[in-house]
Amino acid sequence: MDGDRVPLNDRALSRRSALAASTTLGAGFALAAQPICAQTVIATPADGLAAGTVKVKTKDGKDMTAYRAMPASGAGFGTVLVVQEIFGLHEHIRDVTRRFAKAGFYAIAPDLYFRQGDATKISDIPTLLKDIVSKVSDEQVMGDLDSTVAFVKSEGKGDASKLGITGFCWGGRIVWLYDAHNPAVKAGVAWYGRVVGDASPTTPKHPLDVVNQLHGPVQGLYGGADSGIPNDSVDKMRDALKASSNTAAKKSTIKTYPDTPHGFNADYRPSYRKEQAEDGWKLAVAWFKANGVG
Repeated sequence: MDGDRVPLNDRALSRRSALAASTTLGAGFALAAQPICAQTVIATPADGLAAGTVKVKTKDGKDMTAYRAMPASGAGFGTVLVVQEIFGLHEHIRDVTRRFAKAGFYAIAPDLYFRQGDATKISDIPTLLKDIVSKVSDEQVMGDLDSTVAFVKSEGKGDASKLGITGFCWGGRIVWLYDAHNPAVKAGVAWYGRVVGDASPTTPKHPLDVVNQLHGPVQGLYGGADSGIPNDSVDKMRDALKASSNTAAKKSTIKTYPDTPHGFNADYRPSYRKEQAEDGWKLAVAWFKANGVG
C-alpha cells in the first residue's frame, strides 16, 4: 500500500484516536489554556515523592486546596511556595511543584483563586479575567500565602525558616509582592510577572512600588519579546533595584531572554521555549540554594 495513503476507515479511526489522546492529555489543564501541545508537555512522575492534594486552613477558617510535593523520606527541606499562572492551579503548576520536590525541596502550590471559583473550568480568558482574576485582591493573596506557610510549619516536614517563593505570569508579580510582605522570605524567583501597573482597590501596589521593602533577593526571568510586559518596564525595574539602598534589592537580578515570548516555561503551550526554560530552571534552583532556601 502507498505509504502516503490511508484507508478512509483507518483515517477516521486515527482522528478519533488523536482526539481521545488529546482529551486525555488535556485533563487537568485549565480549559482557557487549551489546546495542549502534546509534543512538549513535561510529565514529572511522583515516584520517590510524597505528593498530593492537601487542605490549608486560612485565617478566616476556610479550607483552601493546595498541591504539595516533597521527597518521600526525610524532613527539614527548604520550602518553596509555587504561585500559579493566571489560569489557576492546574496540571502544569502541579508538575512544577513535583519538579522542585525532585530537586530536594518541599514545594506547595495553593489555589489562590478558591474563594472566587475554579479557574480551570473557565474556557475563555475574558471571562476568567472578569469573573475571577479581577476579584482576587493582593491582600487576600498575601493572607492565603501566610496561611500556607503556617500549614508548612504545622506539617513539620518543610523548614519554613528556609522559605522561597516562585511564580509564573500572574504569579510572577505576586513573587515580588510577597517577598516584600513576609520578612521570612529568603529568596524569590519571578517568571515573567508584570512589574508596573495602575493602582486599584484590589491591586494597590505593584513590584516597582515595593523595591525598597524586599526581604530576600529576587531573580527575575523575562522574555524580550513578551507582548504583554514591555521591555522598558522591565528595564525600569532593573534600574530601580540597582539604585535601591535595600540590601535584598541590590542583590536581586533580572535576566531577559532575547526574542523570547511570555510564558516560555509553559511547556504545554506554543509559547514554550525549551532552551530558555531549561536555563531558567537551573538558575531558579541555584538561586534558592545560594540564598538559604536549599
